[in-house]
Amino acid sequence: MQYDVTVIGSGPGGYVAAIRCAQLGLKTALIEKYDTLGGTCLNVGCIPSKALLDSSEHYHNATHTFKEHGIDIPGEIKVNLEQMINRKAGVVKQTCDGIVFLMKKNKVDTHFGLGSFIDRNTIKIVAKDGSEKQITTKNVIIATGSKPTVLPSVPVDYSRIITSTEALELKEVPKHMIVIGGGVIGLELGSVYARLGAKVSVVEYTDTLIPSMDRALGKELQKSLKKIGFEFFFNHKVVGAISNGTEVTVSAEDSTGKLVEFKGDYCLVAVGRSPYTEGLNLEAVGVTLDKRKRIEVDAHLQTSVAGIYAIGDVINGAMLAHKAEEEGVLVAEQLAGQKPHINYNLIPGVVYTWPEVAGVGYTEEQLKEQGRAYKVGNFPFKASGRARASMDIDGFVKVLADKTTDEILGVHMIGPRTADMIAEAVVAMEFRASAEDIARMSHAHPTFTESFKEACLAATDNRAVHI
Repeated sequence: MQYDVTVIGSGPGGYVAAIRCAQLGLKTALIEKYDTLGGTCLNVGCIPSKALLDSSEHYHNATHTFKEHGIDIPGEIKVNLEQMINRKAGVVKQTCDGIVFLMKKNKVDTHFGLGSFIDRNTIKIVAKDGSEKQITTKNVIIATGSKPTVLPSVPVDYSRIITSTEALELKEVPKHMIVIGGGVIGLELGSVYARLGAKVSVVEYTDTLIPSMDRALGKELQKSLKKIGFEFFFNHKVVGAISNGTEVTVSAEDSTGKLVEFKGDYCLVAVGRSPYTEGLNLEAVGVTLDKRKRIEVDAHLQTSVAGIYAIGDVINGAMLAHKAEEEGVLVAEQLAGQKPHINYNLIPGVVYTWPEVAGVGYTEEQLKEQGRAYKVGNFPFKASGRARASMDIDGFVKVLADKTTDEILGVHMIGPRTADMIAEAVVAMEFRASAEDIARMSHAHPTFTESFKEACLAATDNRAVHI
């Protein structure tokens, strides 16, 4: 079993890298330690969370907006959480089975078991039953992803004090869910249960939600989430949590150092994710890690050892599935002698709450820090005819453009379907479009994307038409 490339980890970065390698004529192996392909994203991350977000949004609309739409439902509307979880599981299985099909279609050899280095060109694979085999390979791509970060002061019991993985499998709707962390994962999963009737308390260390994104987005999202039962406690440092089996008590210090307590029936620890490299035996080949236990790579994503590459959550950068995919393609194409590139500034970030949040490019805070002269165009969805028609008027589109050249430097959206809308901004910025370019493009009416055009008009001599 001699391969040109061996990919360890079958998440979005890994399986895409394997497919691209195979497309380019490289004999490719894929190693996965778990029973199913797809990694965190497909099994316990992006896909299952979106399935539950969709289901919970249907329930929320049935109980809150159907009547205004003229839809009367006789009798009581009830949550069937078991069926929601079952549907989610079906979506996950179908998606993971699709990856199996793609491996066969592209003639990628799949090996199940824990892969670890014996030397630079030899990988040992230990299956669940303890059986071992070895394969040899010219190149290796490490794509082992990440795992939920835990706080030393908060002992996760996987029952009442849980991570995102357990939050996807609850048997009941919490009465009061305490979410530690105001980032993407906590707000998305908090949204699922808030829509189903739970009270959700977010305890956040910083002074804003989604702190890595433009601050205006966090402020607007906070307003929207309050409407469905969220409450927020900023500048709070969590120092402990205990569970007595039915109740969880979370202790935190507020901005003055005063100790406060939060009591609920579930606590979701959502303080980010950490790179996962356990069991790889990296020390055997000399692959180096940084202070945060991420694999160090160069501009070509090669590690400190020639022929060994790393992509996705195990290296520096945003922990995003689509970022990992792009990196997988980049490494594959480099190995085939091509000259690919990635513009990391133009990898969009999305929060799948409702309203959705999306951003790409520089935030306003970053431009201020750089001392760069810029102009701002804003357009609220409440001024959008399409948004009014669908009763989705929360949010806005914000465009940042260079004050002199008018080149678009950043686009930040919160509102209906912004997860899809942001792609237009990415395309524009990849081609270094100006706000004027977008303002002069015809956008179908009525659509949500007209709001992007209007924000560009606003950034171009304050020419927005509909505000």
